[in-house]
Amino acid sequence: MTNPLYHSFFERHRGSDALLMVLEDGSRLSYRAFLDMASRFANALVETGVQPGDRVVLQVPKSAEALAIYAACVQSGSVMVPLNTGYTPAEVDYFVGDAQPKLVICDPKSQEGLQSICENHGAQLETLDAFGGGSFAERSVKLPETFPTVERSIDDLAAFLYTSGTTGRSKGAMLTQGNLLSNAEALVQTWRFTSSDVLFHALPIFHTHGLFVASNVTFLAGSSMIFLSSFKAQQAIEHLPKATTMMGVPTFYTRLLDEPRLNRELVQHMRLFISGSAPLLAETHLAFEERTGHRILERYGMTETNMITSNPYEAERRAGTVGHPLPGVEIRITDPETAAPTPAGEIGMIEVRGPNVFIGYWKMPEKTAEEFREDGFFITGDLHQLDDAGYVQIVARSKALIISGGYNIYPKEIELLLDEQEGVLESAVIGVPHPDFGEGVVGVLVPQAGCTLDVEQIAETLKPKIARFKQPKQLFVLPELPRNTMGKVEKNVLRDQYAQVFLH
Repeated sequence: MTNPLYHSFFERHRGSDALLMVLEDGSRLSYRAFLDMASRFANALVETGVQPGDRVVLQVPKSAEALAIYAACVQSGSVMVPLNTGYTPAEVDYFVGDAQPKLVICDPKSQEGLQSICENHGAQLETLDAFGGGSFAERSVKLPETFPTVERSIDDLAAFLYTSGTTGRSKGAMLTQGNLLSNAEALVQTWRFTSSDVLFHALPIFHTHGLFVASNVTFLAGSSMIFLSSFKAQQAIEHLPKATTMMGVPTFYTRLLDEPRLNRELVQHMRLFISGSAPLLAETHLAFEERTGHRILERYGMTETNMITSNPYEAERRAGTVGHPLPGVEIRITDPETAAPTPAGEIGMIEVRGPNVFIGYWKMPEKTAEEFREDGFFITGDLHQLDDAGYVQIVARSKALIISGGYNIYPKEIELLLDEQEGVLESAVIGVPHPDFGEGVVGVLVPQAGCTLDVEQIAETLKPKIARFKQPKQLFVLPELPRNTMGKVEKNVLRDQYAQVFLH
């Protein structure tokens, strides 16, 4: 097999008129048409100067064309680097400077803001809009619908995804062909996906959930998707009767529960509801089961590891747990201080080893070395324990991490920006309960002596610097931050103090 990922996901469907996706406007796209388009795009990549191993940065609206660029990157041997569409030009500047791509493809609406950035970093800029138009699409129109697939091995880099860190500097998690293929194979097996499935897909495709879980599983199983630009509860109600499976984040399910039309009859033909990217509240589990008769299957993963565990398909799906390790994946629970294995039932750090685990952080060998044990286990930073039946329970995500609407947010990145603001002595950023997003971002500011802070002005100053989903939903001012005897900020005290901010 000369290109395992392309062969497994795409090549075997070439020439097939089987349905791949139903789009928002009701149009239908076959595997044949999708792969012909992907090959045209692969030719377009080569035409722009992209060679095997080169990075292609993609910051575009969700569309069939955007997904086809992923297939084109796999076929051409280039490395796809998807970016959140909410990132500001200032954030994109860092990513382009770090990834050093040959090509950046963006929404035409962003072209003006990114042109000088790409020029400064020596990257070519092309465009693709939400409807499949733009300079990159135009470039490909008359190009061949065939492309000589570039030879790759399972060890070759296929993509990397940026994940923020506790230092505020984003890290590119490098994923190989083998990482992506092995995880898709494990998920198809675990979740019993077949060519008969129709997946309700309303997730973004710049994130591992929508791209490397939902889409890869579909390609490997040869199934089809209802492929929507974003999640809207009323729209979901209309489409679910035509689906067999759904993947979502907790926000999807809480919004569905707000819809009076959600009932057993509406989803009687559904086979499986899956949730991930953030913990699902036990009460959401119970409320959804009561309304629909379906028990949501919760799983656990992260950017660096793809999916790690899953509740079982046939056995009990336990609320508040993320199940057992996937086939081929090893986990262990260790003491965060000593790295020694913890006794059964005790809380500890989860470590993971397997073909799903990334090979390291882009251009960060020291950071990579810090995150791996000598025996190859990756240190997730998340605290877990095993229950009496061996189900993994998430006790706490990486201490600094906030998960809002399924997106990971690291407080340090925001704190660095807040600390730069005139009159700010120091800041602390926390996540507190939010009825829709799971957690909402709150910033707490301490003013310099004699200064009065204008929180509204500070909030405005942040807008062009960080993506909207990272921006604090509320800013508060305190004379000082609570600290322990060692001088460390007690964020748990702040979380308690502001726990009800969004719940009134």
